Amino acid sequence: MAEALWYNTPAKAWSMGLPIGNGRIGAVVLSDIDKETWSFNELTFWSGRSELSPKVYGGKAAIKEIQARYLGGDFTGGKLLAEQYLQPPKKNYGTNLTVAKIHLEFDQPSAAISNFRRELNLDEAVASAQYSLGDHNYRRETFASHRHQILVSQISTDSPQGLSLTVSISSENSDFAVANMGDALEFQAHALESAHSDGKCGVRGRGIVKITAPGGSIQVNNGKLIVKNAKSVFVFVAFNTDFRQTNNDWTSLALVQLKDAQSYAYEQLKTDHMNDYQSLYRRVSINLGNNESAALPTNERQSRFKESGFDDPSLFALYFQYGRYLTISGTRANSPLPLHLQGLWNDGEASKMNWSCDYHLDINTQMNYFPTEMANLSDCHTPLINYIESLAQDGKTTAEQFYGSPGWVTHVFSNVWGFTDPGWEVSWGLNVTGGLWIASHMIEHFEYTQDKTFLVEKAFPILKKSAEFFLDYMAIEPTSGHLVTGPSVSPENSFFTGDANDGEQQLSLAPAVDIVLIRDLFKFLIKAGSQLNTDAEFCSRLKDALSKLPPLKIGKKGQLQEWLEDYEESQPDHRHLSHTIALCRSDQITPRHSHALAESIRVTLANRQARADLEDIEFTAALFGLNFARLSDGESALKHVGHLIGELCFENLLSYSKAGVAGAENSIFVIDGNFGGAAVVGEMLLRSSNSEIDLLPALPSKWPSGFVRGLRARGNLEFDIEWKDGDLTVVTLKAFSPGYVTLHYKKYQVDISFDSLEVIRLSNSLELLSTA
Repeated sequence: MAEALWYNTPAKAWSMGLPIGNGRIGAVVLSDIDKETWSFNELTFWSGRSELSPKVYGGKAAIKEIQARYLGGDFTGGKLLAEQYLQPPKKNYGTNLTVAKIHLEFDQPSAAISNFRRELNLDEAVASAQYSLGDHNYRRETFASHRHQILVSQISTDSPQGLSLTVSISSENSDFAVANMGDALEFQAHALESAHSDGKCGVRGRGIVKITAPGGSIQVNNGKLIVKNAKSVFVFVAFNTDFRQTNNDWTSLALVQLKDAQSYAYEQLKTDHMNDYQSLYRRVSINLGNNESAALPTNERQSRFKESGFDDPSLFALYFQYGRYLTISGTRANSPLPLHLQGLWNDGEASKMNWSCDYHLDINTQMNYFPTEMANLSDCHTPLINYIESLAQDGKTTAEQFYGSPGWVTHVFSNVWGFTDPGWEVSWGLNVTGGLWIASHMIEHFEYTQDKTFLVEKAFPILKKSAEFFLDYMAIEPTSGHLVTGPSVSPENSFFTGDANDGEQQLSLAPAVDIVLIRDLFKFLIKAGSQLNTDAEFCSRLKDALSKLPPLKIGKKGQLQEWLEDYEESQPDHRHLSHTIALCRSDQITPRHSHALAESIRVTLANRQARADLEDIEFTAALFGLNFARLSDGESALKHVGHLIGELCFENLLSYSKAGVAGAENSIFVIDGNFGGAAVVGEMLLRSSNSEIDLLPALPSKWPSGFVRGLRARGNLEFDIEWKDGDLTVVTLKAFSPGYVTLHYKKYQVDISFDSLEVIRLSNSLELLSTA
């Protein structure tokens, strides 16, 4: 059975449409019976502009004064100073915007249509719709070609009367124009809005919609393309912007792309597209079992999911592969930017409110790339790594102007214009490790690939500069002698100090998330410096600082402390679980090596789940699932990723944040749940650190038999795993770099050394079966 999302009902709303993309341009395809709409987007279509940080904004003296207040327990005075020195105004920050809607209206009697089916084939990356009208069949299929950088559609029929339809373009953007261009339509778009900028600045773009209609006629009338009695219709869309362009060559690029594409037959364009896409997608295959639900339309499977106790194993597998599909479609190695809050797509909701469709650096952008390495899509990490490089460059000014420190720093939000300053309210904007958190993906990329060129040329220099900032910025807490960050937040939570005069507070010294990230940073640089035989003096400073970082602590309720002190949460129902990354995104806490701390996270999760008013949104469900997978609790992990799929995704299985949370007026598409959910499924089957790998660590009872092939692990390793009746049958390890690792499966453990390109097969008791 092909891996596909499919439906026998039309798409009446964006939340029902099917996403396609090539890493730069994308569309959500809404297939109705007598019409089809493509909600068209482009990754660089942003409002706003680049603006400099304030030249003097307090600097070192202000930071020392603020830290002194917090070290002395003066939370109110510290916050007032932070608001004075660390709360810049919001200017022309901007947001990604939807470019346009392309409308196809069909001249046909919709009431007589039967056998309607629309689907997104994940193996082909093609969205299609097909139906019958009388005795004749009709089919539409659409894809976004990465090789040719255009959107392509074929509409065909076996009816002797052929096809008749009208194509038009509309947009919510105020500065948007459509003009006739021979047998094509040209559209000019300007990314303007007034919620996140002054309504006057933003990227400009030019696009062309071109049609060919063998056997039929084409008329261009008042910004519309009218096709009559064609045997088939081919639609081509090209669009480019002036983002980072130094001349006007971009204005003619759409014509060049269309000319190139039309030199190929449609079948060749499709074959080129599929070969390019499948070179990534087919690296991994997965089978978690099947039952009768697998034959149902996707929306019916989703609606029955919870009631069945999430007893639809192939829906979990589909969701995992959907996450991989969205990664490949949204972020290719040559993409100009990484995935934003909505990936490559945009329903327009976040852009209209205070959220912005941007780069949230306190979980969302990170989660977009949680499964990338594990899911054998390391190439797709490149746009994020390039973006981190730009943040490191822009963040130098922020480090100097706001903190008087060397190195670089970035906070809770960023955009495409180099914004790295604190957010515009200290209560959530002083996430001082936001940049480090996103930069930790450079650590992960190296751990998976063992690419020393990448380590030497990119990761080590950028991460070293981040460490330089924290070494200079942190202060000694005099009572304990610990090095602490601050003022900083634990995203985006708040607490009570115990002093009634303080009220609700957000800023503190050394929230746990800061210390987890800084400890991993220092440990990585020390190890890398030793491997590269470089920066010995600097690494010595890191070792000294590492020894002074405060330990993770267990609070009076048995929970992992979110802050340095055991403060009372003012929002115990909060959606963020940032401190739990010590378990689910680090090996600082593991059940095997730090059992008490691991159990404190179990208590933390239980406390949150016990809240009837829990802020139940997409990334929270994914974080629950990831933590339970790391606790080897497969039943709980399955419950939470099942809840995500069944109740926190639209009909098209794109994840969302519920209305009422964080100021959202409507349920808003946020793509991180798709990637977080995919990561949960992967972690349930394979868990890796730099020295240990666990096989089937959180296999639930509802996946008794199956296989996964092509999953990646740290150490530049690849695994094929098979199991039956709940037990491992055989595992194959493929090494792409020399090394050694300890493998664990249930009570079994084995230490394995391997050479590059060695293939090792092991039994269910981890006994050697063969090597090659």
